Amino acid sequence: QVQLQESGPGLVKPSQTLSLTCTVSATSITNDTHFWSWIRQPPGGGLEWIGYITFVGNTYVSPSLNSRTSISRDMSRNQFTLQLSSVTPEDTAVYYCAGLRRAHEDGAWRYHGMDLWGKGTLVTVSS
Repeated sequence: QVQLQESGPGLVKPSQTLSLTCTVSATSITNDTHFWSWIRQPPGGGLEWIGYITFVGNTYVSPSLNSRTSISRDMSRNQFTLQLSSVTPEDTAVYYCAGLRRAHEDGAWRYHGMDLWGKGTLVTVSS
């Protein structure tokens, strides 16, 4: 059974960099079945997609966060990471890692939503 587990500090000070790691088990992040995503949910708010890294290492980040966000991977550890710089209290949220499922159907790649999720980790930005 595929599992995703977020890890990282639960408290970050304003202006510092938030760093989270997602460890994936029972499947390789180099398989073409998924793009590996970061999503967050602020207190009382909705889900916000942050970005993803593909199985070949290309990254795509939300335009609203692009200037502050870096997503990378460590293939030897089957992990991918999120770094969000210059954080403010507005970055306080539960951060999730997730897998966006893709499948080759009818001659094209189709995307079927996030079918793999970590449990989420609360990151609070406060001095």
